[in-house]
Amino acid sequence: MKTPLVTVGWPSTYFSGAARANLPKRMDHCTPDTKTAIEKVGAAVAAKGGKLYLSDLFRSYEMQAAAHDDFVKGRKSANSPPPGGSFHEAGRAFDLDLDALKMPLRDFWALAAPLGLVPIIDAPDSTKNESWHFECRGSHQLVYDYYKAGKGDNFGPKSGPYKAAAASAIVSIGVKVDKFGANQDAAYVQSGLIRLGADIGNMDAAIGKRTRDALTALGIAGSTLAEWVAGVGAALKAKFPREF
Repeated sequence: MKTPLVTVGWPSTYFSGAARANLPKRMDHCTPDTKTAIEKVGAAVAAKGGKLYLSDLFRSYEMQAAAHDDFVKGRKSANSPPPGGSFHEAGRAFDLDLDALKMPLRDFWALAAPLGLVPIIDAPDSTKNESWHFECRGSHQLVYDYYKAGKGDNFGPKSGPYKAAAASAIVSIGVKVDKFGANQDAAYVQSGLIRLGADIGNMDAAIGKRTRDALTALGIAGSTLAEWVAGVGAALKAKFPREF
């Protein structure tokens, strides 16, 4: 059982003629907890006289590759990582129209934080690139913290925790992460085990003794990868029901 994607039907920065349009269908996908967070923060913004208009939400593998190519070739200034490195690919990130909020960015941060929405920059400065980008990391923040604590090291030293958390979120909705090759389900199992509190070393899509021991310790039965996927998914749903 992997994390599902749902549609949100949210007003966007795009227009159809003179009328404001909702997000295009190709972008209108997110996890259930992200949808809840968008709806709640949108209502909070509206209560203060502003509007939450989204310019981006979900990106497919192909859409992320195109965005990365635009960044590399200078067609856009905002950093877009290659596929496998963005919470957009997991339906857990959105970009918004800052002007439409009708409030200082620091005030939006204050509304967003209790809902689990986190910025990607370190201070509420609307002149910075990516000041419009927010993420609902959910349980994948635990993967970030795990790598930050040095329990895994295979995503690089500098931005490794972020890359690991993004890869965890992406593989958890069944979208491929190139780093995991043909072993996407094995990576999902390891991602789930880390979020369930296990210490397995690297999330590397290689099922070894530490991964097997963690499955046993958590009472996840079975001897096949399909059984482990099902068991881990059921355990995640029980622990993080809002994500399902």
